[in-house]
Amino acid sequence: MAEDIDYRLAFDLAPIGMVLSRNRAIVDCNLQLCDMFGANRTRLIGQSFQLLYPSADEYERTGQRIVPILNAKGVYADDRVMKRVDGRLKGETFWCHVTGRALNRANPHEAGIWTFEDLSARKPVKAELTGREREVAAHLMDGLTSKEIGKALGISHRTVEIYRVKLMRKYQASGAADLIQRLVRG
Repeated sequence: MAEDIDYRLAFDLAPIGMVLSRNRAIVDCNLQLCDMFGANRTRLIGQSFQLLYPSADEYERTGQRIVPILNAKGVYADDRVMKRVDGRLKGETFWCHVTGRALNRANPHEAGIWTFEDLSARKPVKAELTGREREVAAHLMDGLTSKEIGKALGISHRTVEIYRVKLMRKYQASGAADLIQRLVRG
């Protein structure tokens, strides 16, 4: 029976980080999210999601990128680099799988439900990358072509190729397949 389920307890103890948001600010979050980002609930509640991003620029670009997808589908998911907030790992970046649902497709940032899964055990961040390089790398790992990445990021496919070359140099990859393997391994 649904009335026998303690939904607050289920939210708090879920094995994946969860956030309820309003206008890209954290309204509530669970214990797993706090552990993942190294912060307590009082530190996170009321804060902008920007706190969890490596840079303000990445926060802004991500917000703009997800709106048309949330408008069309109501849900969005990707792998992205996030940043630990406090604790002994403060400032550390890590790969995170983020999934969200807009409660109002017409205004997707108005309210949402988001989950966060720490991928650092499987996909460590080792090379120092710029925000745009991280975005291109995430799309490469999803198997997108340069044209598809360019369309997703609102840049030309030639610009994507420039970032791909930079990534290959940083990871000392011999080709596209080698780059993807090195990105996955970190």
